Amino acid sequence: MALISTQALAKSFGPVDLFRDISVNIPHGARIAIVGSNGVGKTTLLRIIAGEDIPSAGKVHRARGLTIGYLPQESVLDNKNTLWEECLQPFAHLIAMQETLTNLEKTMGNPLNAKSVLERYGTLQTRFEQEGGYTYETEIRLVLSGLGFKQEEYTLPLTHLSGGQRTRALLARLLLEKPILLILDEPTNHLDISAVEWLESYLRGWDGAALIVSHDRYFLDKVCNRIWEMRNGVIEKYRGNYSQYLQQREERWQRRERVFKAEKERLENELAYIKRNIAGQNVAQAKGRLRRLSRQVQAIEQIGVEEMLGKSWGEISQKVSTTTSMMSVDEVHRRLKSLHNPLQRPQHLKIHLKAQQRSGNVILHAENLLVGYPNNPLFRSTHLELKRLECAALIGPNGAGKTTFLKTILGQLDPLDGQLSLGASLDIGYFAQAHEDLNPEHTLIEEIESIAPELHVGEIRSYLARYLFQKDDGYKKVSMLSGGERGRLALAKLALSKANFLLLDEPTNHLDIPSQEVLQNVLAEFQGTIILVSHDRYLIDALGSQIWEIDKPNKKLIVFKGTYSEYRAALDIQKEQLPSSTQATKKDIQKHRQERTLKNRSLSDKRARNKRIDEIEREITALEAKLDILRNQLASPPINPSQVKKMGSQYVGIETKLNTLLKEWESLQDENAL
Repeated sequence: MALISTQALAKSFGPVDLFRDISVNIPHGARIAIVGSNGVGKTTLLRIIAGEDIPSAGKVHRARGLTIGYLPQESVLDNKNTLWEECLQPFAHLIAMQETLTNLEKTMGNPLNAKSVLERYGTLQTRFEQEGGYTYETEIRLVLSGLGFKQEEYTLPLTHLSGGQRTRALLARLLLEKPILLILDEPTNHLDISAVEWLESYLRGWDGAALIVSHDRYFLDKVCNRIWEMRNGVIEKYRGNYSQYLQQREERWQRRERVFKAEKERLENELAYIKRNIAGQNVAQAKGRLRRLSRQVQAIEQIGVEEMLGKSWGEISQKVSTTTSMMSVDEVHRRLKSLHNPLQRPQHLKIHLKAQQRSGNVILHAENLLVGYPNNPLFRSTHLELKRLECAALIGPNGAGKTTFLKTILGQLDPLDGQLSLGASLDIGYFAQAHEDLNPEHTLIEEIESIAPELHVGEIRSYLARYLFQKDDGYKKVSMLSGGERGRLALAKLALSKANFLLLDEPTNHLDIPSQEVLQNVLAEFQGTIILVSHDRYLIDALGSQIWEIDKPNKKLIVFKGTYSEYRAALDIQKEQLPSSTQATKKDIQKHRQERTLKNRSLSDKRARNKRIDEIEREITALEAKLDILRNQLASPPINPSQVKKMGSQYVGIETKLNTLLKEWESLQDENAL
């Protein structure tokens, strides 16, 4: 049974429809990500499902006894509790039990009621232990530590915490409450990489369900087993994690393009028949077919080909608005020629990064380099070298010195010690996290003119359109832009710099996932060198050929030659290694062997599951292709009624088998995630 189901949800703001006709289910154990461009209504949908907002139309059904934990993007915690007191809230019943046990202990000395007191005490103590009475404080410490809180912050009032800290505090409380359904809006905001990785591990073991909006693709890969994509006011559902969603989405787009092309060719052939016969002996038949073709063209313009496949005109007419009069042959020809698929690939950023000149081979070299400020040295690097076409991903906790290091490379800060040298023929492009290189008093056009004065206003407006700015946006002041818009403007300026050495400080901040994907592809093709500071592990893993991690406690820079995934694997191996031979005991070795045996069995089971998953995916692809063929046949008149019945039966049979395979696929994916 679904924890939550929605029926035909819609939300409008005045005459503008944000989304419509959204009918979805959230089953127990599902970890669902909602993805889509900024402004499509992801947060609004979360709020409606959480009961924080009401739809303009439609209904939300919640299972009896359902508990929901909702994390908004910005925390609403503003009470006078300390951080520790706030995290005690989910355990109020245990605290009350503890007080009762203490009071019972005080009355045990009275011989008149000793027996009854002991019986009650024993019963209550057993319940107290079973419900976690002796472990809840440890659990609180584990959650707070995992989310990056220091012990000295536990006693701070919430009112003394920053907005980001309060959001983390609310997340901690929700995790400790253990609701049946977690609804999380950008939960990785305000978390550094180590805290995000802890949250991933925690949510993978979550007993309930989760509905998540996040721009963190790596997080979605690790946590989610279903993806809902919001676009054009509707939701498209995909199975699997984020990487699997990308593959399925591409297959879906290719299939749609094939179906649209085939249907357009069919309509063109129909028009050719009409042209041949409109003035001949078959004029009545040609006019009838022209009237039908007129309706079909109008319908495709509005809802696309896929929405029409396998449906009667009565069903289609409920979703479209068409004229009853017959269009002329020339009008149908014109509209058919300009016909495009409403379900085509979404518009995206059009970034082009091209270096003006080739740099030398060695880009950066450092020996015994100390980075920081005179009264606050941050870290030391004994040896560092970056070569042409490499990408170094600089990672570390907040405040470790990542941005300070970039400013040292730029020459804005001097090294405290050691040597730092840059290579020959370098043109440096800098993307600042806070976008301090943007003049808030400039319009967008003036900001582009400042780096490319040779461009005319019309050229600048066309250029800005490639970064998803509308025509009149060029006259907006920078101070009026959102964080995402500032990021896109900064990228537009960076592309015009024609740099061959890019210093990028959190370039994907405020970018929606489609824009992140485009930026990643562009940077992967960039024929230059990059130092990338980012919390976006998906981007780091795709681009990084070196990992530079600032070890904040030890104030040193760790250099790893390889990808982020390889780096994490190396760290995991280090953690798993046995103690040295002088310290290892027979018991240690035996325990290690047992753990290895269990792990090997687990890996063997996982390989078997993965093999079955591959088989299922091949079967699913084949069945979906058969369904496409049947849809096309059902949509291409004329068809014998007996053939229609036979194909309808085939369609239902294939669809039933497909649903069975999908359930098995999801079950295997869930087992792999454990």
